[in-house]
Amino acid sequence: MNAEALHCAAMRYQPLPADLYITNRQRLYQNLPAGSVVIVHSNDVLPTNADGTLGFVQNSDLFYLSGIDQEESILVLFPDAADPKQREMLFVRETSELIAVWEGEKLTQAQATERSGIQRVHWLQDFEVQFRSVMCQAAQVYLNSNEHPRATCPTETRETRFTRRCQQEYPLHDYRRLAPLMHELRVIKQPQELRALSEAIRITEAGFRRLLKFVKPGVHEFEIEAELSHEFIRQRGRGFAYTPIIGSGANACVLHYITNHCQCQDGEMLLLDVAANYGNYNADLTRTIPVNGRFSPRQRQVYDAVLRVFQECRKILRPGVIIREYQEEVGKMMTSELIRLGLLDRDAVEKQDPEKPLYKKYFPHGTSHPLGIDVHDVGHMWKPVHAGMVFTIEPGIYIREENLGVRLENNVLIGQDRNIDLMASIPIEADEIEALMQEKA
Repeated sequence: MNAEALHCAAMRYQPLPADLYITNRQRLYQNLPAGSVVIVHSNDVLPTNADGTLGFVQNSDLFYLSGIDQEESILVLFPDAADPKQREMLFVRETSELIAVWEGEKLTQAQATERSGIQRVHWLQDFEVQFRSVMCQAAQVYLNSNEHPRATCPTETRETRFTRRCQQEYPLHDYRRLAPLMHELRVIKQPQELRALSEAIRITEAGFRRLLKFVKPGVHEFEIEAELSHEFIRQRGRGFAYTPIIGSGANACVLHYITNHCQCQDGEMLLLDVAANYGNYNADLTRTIPVNGRFSPRQRQVYDAVLRVFQECRKILRPGVIIREYQEEVGKMMTSELIRLGLLDRDAVEKQDPEKPLYKKYFPHGTSHPLGIDVHDVGHMWKPVHAGMVFTIEPGIYIREENLGVRLENNVLIGQDRNIDLMASIPIEADEIEALMQEKA
Protein backbone atom coordinates (compact mmCIF):
# COMPACT_ATOMS: atom_id res chain seq x y z
CA MET A 1 0.00 0.00 0.00
CA ASN A 2 1.48 3.37 -1.00
CA ALA A 3 1.81 6.34 1.35
CA GLU A 4 -1.32 8.05 0.01
CA ALA A 5 -3.40 4.90 0.45
CA LEU A 6 -2.09 4.42 3.97
CA HIS A 7 -2.90 8.05 4.73
CA CYS A 8 -6.56 7.53 3.78
CA ALA A 9 -6.98 3.92 4.93
CA ALA A 10 -8.72 4.88 8.17
CA MET A 11 -12.12 6.11 7.03
CA ARG A 12 -14.06 8.70 8.96
CA TYR A 13 -16.67 6.09 9.74
CA GLN A 14 -16.63 2.35 9.29
CA PRO A 15 -19.17 1.28 6.63
CA LEU A 16 -21.59 -1.39 7.70
CA PRO A 17 -20.96 -4.85 6.19
CA ALA A 18 -22.45 -5.64 2.78
CA ASP A 19 -24.26 -8.59 4.37
CA LEU A 20 -26.71 -6.12 5.92
CA TYR A 21 -27.73 -4.71 2.54
CA ILE A 22 -27.91 -8.17 0.97
CA THR A 23 -30.28 -9.20 3.79
CA ASN A 24 -32.32 -6.01 3.42
CA ARG A 25 -32.84 -6.69 -0.28
CA GLN A 26 -33.82 -10.31 0.39
CA ARG A 27 -36.38 -9.14 2.94
CA LEU A 28 -37.82 -6.78 0.33
CA TYR A 29 -38.03 -9.55 -2.29
CA GLN A 30 -40.21 -11.60 0.06
CA ASN A 31 -42.84 -8.84 -0.16
CA LEU A 32 -42.82 -8.41 -3.94
CA PRO A 33 -45.24 -10.18 -6.30
CA ALA A 34 -43.72 -12.15 -9.16
CA GLY A 35 -42.37 -10.08 -12.03
CA SER A 36 -41.71 -6.92 -10.04
CA VAL A 37 -38.96 -4.41 -10.73
CA VAL A 38 -37.88 -1.84 -8.13
CA ILE A 39 -36.10 1.38 -9.15
CA VAL A 40 -34.68 3.75 -6.53
CA HIS A 41 -32.74 6.96 -7.17
CA SER A 42 -30.31 8.87 -5.02
CA ASN A 43 -31.32 12.31 -3.82
CA ASP A 44 -30.48 15.41 -5.81
CA VAL A 45 -27.53 17.65 -5.08
CA LEU A 46 -29.47 20.82 -4.25
CA PRO A 47 -28.30 24.28 -5.33
CA THR A 48 -27.96 27.34 -3.11
CA ASN A 49 -26.81 30.49 -4.96
CA ALA A 50 -24.24 31.21 -7.69
CA ASP A 51 -22.36 27.91 -8.08
CA GLY A 52 -22.98 26.73 -4.51
CA THR A 53 -24.66 23.51 -3.39
CA LEU A 54 -25.93 22.10 -0.13
CA GLY A 55 -24.16 19.16 1.47
CA PHE A 56 -25.34 15.90 -0.07
CA VAL A 57 -27.69 13.65 1.93
CA GLN A 58 -28.42 10.23 0.46
CA ASN A 59 -31.92 8.88 -0.15
CA SER A 60 -32.61 6.79 2.94
CA ASP A 61 -34.19 3.89 1.05
CA LEU A 62 -31.38 3.64 -1.48
CA PHE A 63 -28.86 3.62 1.37
CA TYR A 64 -30.88 0.99 3.26
CA LEU A 65 -30.91 -1.33 0.24
CA SER A 66 -27.35 -0.77 -0.99
CA GLY A 67 -25.13 1.09 1.49
CA ILE A 68 -24.17 3.48 -1.32
CA ASP A 69 -23.70 7.04 -0.10
CA GLN A 70 -22.90 8.74 -3.41
CA GLU A 71 -24.89 11.16 -5.55
CA GLU A 72 -26.29 10.27 -9.00
CA SER A 73 -26.71 6.59 -8.14
CA ILE A 74 -29.57 4.34 -9.28
CA LEU A 75 -30.56 0.95 -7.89
CA VAL A 76 -32.56 -1.51 -10.06
CA LEU A 77 -33.85 -4.73 -8.48
CA PHE A 78 -35.56 -7.30 -10.69
CA PRO A 79 -35.37 -10.59 -8.74
CA ASP A 80 -37.34 -12.59 -11.34
CA ALA A 81 -35.36 -11.40 -14.35
CA ALA A 82 -34.69 -14.17 -16.88
CA ASP A 83 -31.11 -12.93 -17.17
CA PRO A 84 -29.36 -13.34 -13.80
CA LYS A 85 -27.21 -10.31 -14.66
CA GLN A 86 -30.31 -8.09 -14.45
CA ARG A 87 -31.60 -9.25 -11.07
CA GLU A 88 -29.59 -6.69 -9.12
CA MET A 89 -28.00 -3.72 -10.86
CA LEU A 90 -26.36 -0.64 -9.43
CA PHE A 91 -25.51 2.40 -11.54
CA VAL A 92 -22.90 4.86 -10.28
CA ARG A 93 -21.18 7.90 -11.69
CA GLU A 94 -18.02 7.07 -13.63
CA THR A 95 -15.04 8.93 -12.32
CA SER A 96 -12.44 10.73 -14.41
CA GLU A 97 -9.18 12.56 -13.91
CA LEU A 98 -11.07 15.86 -13.96
CA ILE A 99 -13.57 14.71 -11.34
CA ALA A 100 -10.73 13.33 -9.21
CA VAL A 101 -8.97 16.72 -9.33
CA TRP A 102 -12.02 18.81 -8.47
CA GLU A 103 -14.13 16.51 -6.27
CA GLY A 104 -11.93 13.60 -5.24
CA GLU A 105 -12.27 9.94 -6.08
CA LYS A 106 -15.69 8.37 -6.64
CA LEU A 107 -16.53 4.73 -6.06
CA THR A 108 -15.00 2.29 -8.49
CA GLN A 109 -17.21 -0.57 -9.64
CA ALA A 110 -15.28 -2.95 -7.40
CA GLN A 111 -15.69 -0.65 -4.40
CA ALA A 112 -19.42 -0.32 -5.06
CA THR A 113 -19.72 -4.11 -5.14
CA GLU A 114 -17.76 -4.43 -1.91
CA ARG A 115 -19.96 -1.83 -0.22
CA SER A 116 -23.33 -3.13 -1.46
CA GLY A 117 -22.88 -6.82 -2.24
CA ILE A 118 -24.29 -6.15 -5.73
CA GLN A 119 -22.21 -7.92 -8.35
CA ARG A 120 -23.43 -6.02 -11.41
CA VAL A 121 -22.28 -2.41 -11.07
CA HIS A 122 -22.60 -0.27 -14.21
CA TRP A 123 -21.61 3.27 -15.01
CA LEU A 124 -24.52 5.69 -15.07
CA GLN A 125 -24.41 6.10 -18.86
CA ASP A 126 -25.40 2.43 -19.21
CA PHE A 127 -28.71 2.94 -17.40
CA GLU A 128 -30.90 3.72 -20.43
CA VAL A 129 -30.27 0.42 -22.22
CA GLN A 130 -30.84 -1.65 -19.08
CA PHE A 131 -33.87 0.41 -18.06
CA ARG A 132 -35.69 -0.26 -21.32
CA SER A 133 -34.83 -3.94 -21.15
CA VAL A 134 -36.29 -4.48 -17.67
CA MET A 135 -39.35 -2.31 -18.34
CA CYS A 136 -40.20 -4.50 -21.33
CA GLN A 137 -40.17 -7.56 -19.05
CA ALA A 138 -41.64 -6.31 -15.76
CA ALA A 139 -45.21 -7.01 -14.68
CA GLN A 140 -45.20 -4.45 -11.84
CA VAL A 141 -42.98 -1.40 -11.38
CA TYR A 142 -42.29 -0.20 -7.84
CA LEU A 143 -41.22 3.44 -7.68
CA ASN A 144 -40.33 5.42 -4.60
CA SER A 145 -41.54 8.65 -3.04
CA ASN A 146 -41.32 10.37 0.33
CA GLU A 147 -44.52 9.31 2.13
CA HIS A 148 -43.57 10.48 5.59
CA PRO A 149 -46.77 11.99 7.09
CA ARG A 150 -44.92 15.12 8.25
CA ALA A 151 -43.07 15.73 4.99
CA THR A 152 -43.55 18.97 3.09
CA CYS A 153 -41.62 19.04 -0.18
CA PRO A 154 -42.36 21.91 -2.60
CA THR A 155 -39.17 21.01 -4.52
CA GLU A 156 -39.55 18.39 -7.23
CA THR A 157 -37.27 15.49 -6.41
CA ARG A 158 -35.19 13.27 -8.67
CA GLU A 159 -37.61 10.40 -7.97
CA THR A 160 -40.65 12.53 -8.79
CA ARG A 161 -39.13 13.48 -12.14
CA PHE A 162 -38.32 9.84 -12.86
CA THR A 163 -41.84 8.69 -11.95
CA ARG A 164 -43.33 11.21 -14.37
CA ARG A 165 -40.95 10.06 -17.09
CA CYS A 166 -41.86 6.40 -16.56
CA GLN A 167 -45.55 7.07 -16.73
CA GLN A 168 -45.14 9.09 -19.93
CA GLU A 169 -42.94 6.56 -21.71
CA TYR A 170 -44.64 3.41 -20.40
CA PRO A 171 -48.23 4.44 -19.63
CA LEU A 172 -49.67 0.90 -19.65
CA HIS A 173 -47.48 -0.51 -16.87
CA ASP A 174 -48.78 -1.40 -13.42
CA TYR A 175 -47.12 1.16 -11.14
CA ARG A 176 -46.99 0.55 -7.40
CA ARG A 177 -45.75 2.34 -4.29
CA LEU A 178 -42.46 1.19 -2.81
CA ALA A 179 -42.69 3.40 0.29
CA PRO A 180 -45.13 1.23 2.32
CA LEU A 181 -42.91 -1.82 1.83
CA MET A 182 -39.81 0.12 2.87
CA HIS A 183 -41.56 1.47 5.96
CA GLU A 184 -42.33 -2.07 7.10
CA LEU A 185 -38.73 -3.16 6.59
CA ARG A 186 -36.94 -0.15 8.05
CA VAL A 187 -38.97 0.12 11.24
CA ILE A 188 -37.36 -3.06 12.66
CA LYS A 189 -33.68 -2.37 13.29
CA GLN A 190 -31.09 -5.01 12.41
CA PRO A 191 -28.14 -5.70 14.78
CA GLN A 192 -25.68 -3.92 12.47
CA GLU A 193 -27.92 -0.85 12.43
CA LEU A 194 -28.06 -0.84 16.21
CA ARG A 195 -24.26 -0.83 16.34
CA ALA A 196 -24.13 2.27 14.14
CA LEU A 197 -26.86 3.94 16.19
CA SER A 198 -25.03 3.08 19.41
CA GLU A 199 -21.90 4.75 18.05
CA ALA A 200 -23.89 7.89 17.23
CA ILE A 201 -25.16 7.81 20.82
CA ARG A 202 -21.64 7.35 22.22
CA ILE A 203 -20.46 10.40 20.29
CA THR A 204 -23.50 12.35 21.48
CA GLU A 205 -22.71 11.46 25.09
CA ALA A 206 -19.13 12.67 24.67
CA GLY A 207 -20.43 16.01 23.43
CA PHE A 208 -22.92 16.39 26.27
CA ARG A 209 -20.37 15.55 28.96
CA ARG A 210 -18.02 18.12 27.42
CA LEU A 211 -20.78 20.76 27.68
CA LEU A 212 -21.44 20.10 31.34
CA LYS A 213 -17.97 21.49 32.08
CA PHE A 214 -18.27 24.32 29.56
CA VAL A 215 -21.65 25.93 30.19
CA LYS A 216 -21.69 28.92 32.54
CA PRO A 217 -23.34 32.35 32.72
CA GLY A 218 -22.18 34.59 29.89
CA VAL A 219 -21.57 31.82 27.35
CA HIS A 220 -23.45 32.24 24.07
CA GLU A 221 -25.65 29.55 22.61
CA PHE A 222 -23.56 29.51 19.42
CA GLU A 223 -20.42 28.87 21.46
CA ILE A 224 -22.10 25.77 22.86
CA GLU A 225 -23.00 24.72 19.33
CA ALA A 226 -19.34 25.12 18.35
CA GLU A 227 -18.18 22.93 21.25
CA LEU A 228 -20.57 20.20 20.19
CA SER A 229 -19.61 20.42 16.54
CA HIS A 230 -15.95 20.09 17.50
CA GLU A 231 -16.56 17.04 19.67
CA PHE A 232 -18.90 15.28 17.24
CA ILE A 233 -16.56 15.64 14.27
CA ARG A 234 -13.37 14.80 16.12
CA GLN A 235 -15.09 11.61 17.33
CA ARG A 236 -15.65 10.64 13.64
CA GLY A 237 -19.30 11.66 13.45
CA ARG A 238 -20.61 13.33 10.31
CA GLY A 239 -21.72 16.19 12.53
CA PHE A 240 -25.14 17.06 13.89
CA ALA A 241 -27.96 14.60 13.25
CA TYR A 242 -30.26 17.61 12.80
CA THR A 243 -30.05 21.37 13.20
CA PRO A 244 -29.20 21.80 16.90
CA ILE A 245 -31.67 23.42 19.30
CA ILE A 246 -29.76 25.29 22.01
CA GLY A 247 -32.23 27.50 23.85
CA SER A 248 -31.63 29.40 27.08
CA GLY A 249 -34.34 31.07 29.15
CA ALA A 250 -37.42 31.91 27.08
CA ASN A 251 -35.85 30.31 24.00
CA ALA A 252 -36.33 26.89 25.62
CA CYS A 253 -40.08 27.37 25.15
CA VAL A 254 -39.71 27.60 21.35
CA LEU A 255 -39.92 23.99 20.17
CA HIS A 256 -37.85 24.42 17.02
CA TYR A 257 -35.58 27.27 18.11
CA ILE A 258 -32.45 27.02 15.94
CA THR A 259 -30.96 30.51 15.75
CA ASN A 260 -28.80 29.83 18.83
CA HIS A 261 -27.67 33.44 19.09
CA CYS A 262 -28.41 34.51 22.68
CA GLN A 263 -26.19 34.77 25.73
CA CYS A 264 -26.94 32.36 28.58
CA GLN A 265 -27.79 34.25 31.77
CA ASP A 266 -27.30 33.36 35.42
CA GLY A 267 -30.45 31.72 36.80
CA GLU A 268 -31.72 30.48 33.42
CA MET A 269 -32.25 26.92 32.25
CA LEU A 270 -30.64 25.76 28.99
CA LEU A 271 -32.48 23.28 26.75
CA LEU A 272 -30.19 21.21 24.52
CA ASP A 273 -31.80 19.13 21.76
CA VAL A 274 -28.56 18.00 20.12
CA ALA A 275 -27.18 14.73 18.77
CA ALA A 276 -24.64 13.23 16.39
CA ASN A 277 -24.89 11.36 13.10
CA TYR A 278 -22.60 8.39 12.54
CA GLY A 279 -22.55 6.47 9.28
CA ASN A 280 -26.00 7.85 8.30
CA TYR A 281 -27.62 6.78 11.59
CA ASN A 282 -28.91 9.43 13.97
CA ALA A 283 -29.07 9.78 17.71
CA ASP A 284 -31.63 12.17 19.24
CA LEU A 285 -30.91 13.56 22.71
CA THR A 286 -32.47 16.31 24.79
CA ARG A 287 -31.27 17.52 28.17
CA THR A 288 -32.11 20.66 30.13
CA ILE A 289 -29.48 22.00 32.52
CA PRO A 290 -29.13 25.06 34.78
CA VAL A 291 -26.77 27.64 33.27
CA ASN A 292 -25.10 28.31 36.64
CA GLY A 293 -24.90 24.63 37.57
CA ARG A 294 -27.60 24.71 40.26
CA PHE A 295 -31.34 24.21 39.88
CA SER A 296 -33.56 26.73 41.64
CA PRO A 297 -36.39 25.16 43.69
CA ARG A 298 -38.92 25.91 40.93
CA GLN A 299 -36.63 24.65 38.19
CA ARG A 300 -36.04 21.44 40.12
CA GLN A 301 -39.76 21.03 40.69
CA VAL A 302 -40.53 21.24 36.96
CA TYR A 303 -37.50 19.14 36.03
CA ASP A 304 -38.49 16.32 38.36
CA ALA A 305 -42.04 16.38 37.00
CA VAL A 306 -40.77 15.87 33.46
CA LEU A 307 -38.38 13.16 34.65
CA ARG A 308 -41.21 11.25 36.35
CA VAL A 309 -43.23 11.27 33.13
CA PHE A 310 -40.14 10.18 31.18
CA GLN A 311 -39.56 7.24 33.53
CA GLU A 312 -43.18 6.10 33.30
CA CYS A 313 -43.09 6.35 29.50
CA ARG A 314 -40.18 3.90 29.40
CA LYS A 315 -42.36 1.41 31.25
CA ILE A 316 -45.50 1.66 29.10
CA LEU A 317 -43.98 1.92 25.59
CA ARG A 318 -43.98 -1.84 25.01
CA PRO A 319 -44.83 -4.34 22.25
CA GLY A 320 -48.51 -4.24 21.35
CA VAL A 321 -48.98 -0.57 22.28
CA ILE A 322 -50.34 1.80 19.64
CA ILE A 323 -48.54 5.15 19.68
CA ARG A 324 -51.67 7.29 19.49
CA GLU A 325 -53.17 5.45 22.47
CA TYR A 326 -49.84 5.66 24.31
CA GLN A 327 -49.87 9.43 23.75
CA GLU A 328 -53.28 9.64 25.44
CA GLU A 329 -51.84 7.88 28.51
CA VAL A 330 -48.88 10.23 28.54
CA GLY A 331 -51.31 13.14 28.42
CA LYS A 332 -53.04 11.86 31.55
CA MET A 333 -49.70 11.58 33.37
CA MET A 334 -48.68 15.05 32.25
CA THR A 335 -52.02 16.48 33.33
CA SER A 336 -51.47 15.17 36.87
CA GLU A 337 -47.99 16.71 36.98
CA LEU A 338 -49.26 20.06 35.70
CA ILE A 339 -51.95 20.12 38.38
CA ARG A 340 -49.28 19.38 40.99
CA LEU A 341 -47.19 22.26 39.63
CA GLY A 342 -50.12 24.66 39.93
CA LEU A 343 -50.37 25.16 36.18
CA LEU A 344 -53.72 23.46 35.66
CA ASP A 345 -56.89 23.53 37.76
CA ARG A 346 -58.38 20.13 38.58
CA ASP A 347 -61.98 21.33 38.15
CA ALA A 348 -61.17 22.87 34.76
CA VAL A 349 -59.56 19.60 33.67
CA GLU A 350 -62.69 17.64 34.57
CA LYS A 351 -64.74 19.99 32.34
CA GLN A 352 -62.25 20.18 29.44
CA ASP A 353 -63.09 19.40 25.84
CA PRO A 354 -61.57 15.93 25.22
CA GLU A 355 -60.60 17.10 21.73
CA LYS A 356 -58.65 20.01 23.22
CA PRO A 357 -57.00 18.75 26.41
CA LEU A 358 -55.62 21.52 28.61
CA TYR A 359 -52.24 19.90 29.09
CA LYS A 360 -51.35 20.78 25.50
CA LYS A 361 -50.82 24.40 26.53
CA TYR A 362 -47.68 23.27 28.36
CA PHE A 363 -46.88 20.06 26.43
CA PRO A 364 -47.92 20.62 22.79
CA HIS A 365 -45.92 17.91 21.01
CA GLY A 366 -45.82 14.12 20.80
CA THR A 367 -43.78 11.99 23.17
CA SER A 368 -42.19 9.41 20.87
CA HIS A 369 -41.19 8.89 17.25
CA PRO A 370 -39.22 6.16 15.44
CA LEU A 371 -35.49 6.76 15.00
CA GLY A 372 -32.89 5.43 12.57
CA ILE A 373 -31.52 6.52 9.20
CA ASP A 374 -33.92 9.45 9.50
CA VAL A 375 -34.31 11.35 12.76
CA HIS A 376 -38.08 11.20 12.40
CA ASP A 377 -37.83 7.73 10.93
CA VAL A 378 -40.56 5.86 9.08
CA GLY A 379 -43.18 4.03 11.11
CA HIS A 380 -46.89 3.80 11.86
CA MET A 381 -48.94 5.63 14.47
CA TRP A 382 -51.90 3.24 14.26
CA LYS A 383 -50.10 -0.11 14.20
CA PRO A 384 -48.83 -1.89 17.32
CA VAL A 385 -45.27 -1.39 18.48
CA HIS A 386 -42.99 -4.40 17.91
CA ALA A 387 -39.76 -5.59 19.47
CA GLY A 388 -36.80 -4.35 17.46
CA MET A 389 -38.15 -0.85 16.94
CA VAL A 390 -36.27 2.18 18.26
CA PHE A 391 -38.21 5.15 19.63
CA THR A 392 -37.41 8.43 21.27
CA ILE A 393 -39.08 9.26 24.57
CA GLU A 394 -39.22 13.04 25.00
CA PRO A 395 -41.77 14.60 27.36
CA GLY A 396 -41.49 18.30 28.14
CA ILE A 397 -43.10 21.16 30.03
CA TYR A 398 -42.90 24.69 28.62
CA ILE A 399 -44.04 27.56 30.85
CA ARG A 400 -43.79 30.66 28.70
CA GLU A 401 -44.98 32.97 31.46
CA GLU A 402 -42.00 31.85 33.56
CA ASN A 403 -39.47 31.71 30.68
CA LEU A 404 -38.91 28.10 31.71
CA GLY A 405 -38.82 25.09 29.39
CA VAL A 406 -37.73 21.55 30.27
CA ARG A 407 -37.51 18.58 27.91
CA LEU A 408 -35.76 15.24 28.45
CA GLU A 409 -35.18 12.72 25.69
CA ASN A 410 -33.56 9.30 25.35
CA ASN A 411 -33.54 6.66 22.61
CA VAL A 412 -35.06 3.30 23.56
CA LEU A 413 -34.89 -0.09 21.86
CA ILE A 414 -38.14 -1.98 22.30
CA GLY A 415 -37.41 -5.49 23.56
CA GLN A 416 -39.64 -8.52 23.81
CA ASP A 417 -39.03 -8.97 27.54
CA ARG A 418 -37.78 -5.51 28.46
CA ASN A 419 -36.81 -2.25 26.82
CA ILE A 420 -33.19 -1.17 26.52
CA ASP A 421 -32.50 2.51 27.12
CA LEU A 422 -29.69 3.12 24.63
CA MET A 423 -28.83 6.38 26.44
CA ALA A 424 -28.89 5.01 29.99
CA SER A 425 -25.27 6.09 30.55
CA ILE A 426 -25.95 9.74 29.69
CA PRO A 427 -26.57 11.76 32.88
CA ILE A 428 -30.20 12.69 33.44
CA GLU A 429 -30.83 12.84 37.20
CA ALA A 430 -30.74 16.42 38.52
CA ASP A 431 -28.24 15.66 41.28
CA GLU A 432 -25.81 14.07 38.83
CA ILE A 433 -26.16 17.01 36.43
CA GLU A 434 -25.34 19.44 39.23
CA ALA A 435 -22.37 17.39 40.43
CA LEU A 436 -20.85 17.13 36.96
CA MET A 437 -21.34 20.84 36.27
CA GLN A 438 -19.27 21.65 39.37
CA GLU A 439 -16.33 19.75 37.85
CA LYS A 440 -15.28 22.59 35.60
CA ALA A 441 -12.56 21.93 33.05
